[in-house]
Amino acid sequence: MPSRKALIRRPSPRLPEGLVTHAERTSVDAELALVQWELYTETLREHGWETVETEPADDCPDGVFVEDTVVMFRNVALITRPGAESRRAETMTVEETLGRLGCSVNWVWQPGTLDGGDVLRIGDTLYVGRGGRTNAAGVQQLRAVFEPLGARVVAVPVSKVLHLKSAVTALPDGTVIGYEPLLDTPSLFPGLLPVPEASGAHVVLLGGGRLLMASSAPKTAELFTDLGYEPVPVDISEFEKLEGCVTCLSVRLRELHS
Repeated sequence: MPSRKALIRRPSPRLPEGLVTHAERTSVDAELALVQWELYTETLREHGWETVETEPADDCPDGVFVEDTVVMFRNVALITRPGAESRRAETMTVEETLGRLGCSVNWVWQPGTLDGGDVLRIGDTLYVGRGGRTNAAGVQQLRAVFEPLGARVVAVPVSKVLHLKSAVTALPDGTVIGYEPLLDTPSLFPGLLPVPEASGAHVVLLGGGRLLMASSAPKTAELFTDLGYEPVPVDISEFEKLEGCVTCLSVRLRELHS
């Protein structure tokens, strides 16, 4: 029977040294971040997700943003080659963990770069942000791995945010939600539902209409409630200082079988 697993990695003590690209650097409290991460992972478990913790990467300040290390399509894992060279050491333990879980593992090779945060999956469509961290060769390699499996790959320009999923994610019915000022080409997403707050553009689908989202987007939470969904807010303020969001902190492995 399908098992709902979520891959996670605890934050490094060096988290305050994490990369900042589009935001001003502010002080990050590593101890508070750990508390927030523990509450985030507990929320996943409370809603029926078994958390699988990959090995810590204490020498990698950004290692907690585990989403960037892999793209999943069904039971196939594409281990990324992050656009920031300082993050490439993060992928090794993720590859080992997914191998133990029985995933079929593929890799992005030089000169390709690809961050998992640039890939938004809606059904069998993979929107891929082409921008600061993901290059054309990375998009081509993702196509080569997943199109034979039935995926439709759509490349999307990204210049105003770190990753595509910094600007858009999707509701359970497939409606794309986004914060329009951060989108290069909104017309690429038919039926886009604009949200009133930048951090409201990020949701993790917990199942049953429940949406894990940042507590920093209360107006967006009201919008989702009006649409019949159940927002599940979590405080991730320390990760938001590093351009992180709720999607960055886990990888849902929905197609695995136990």
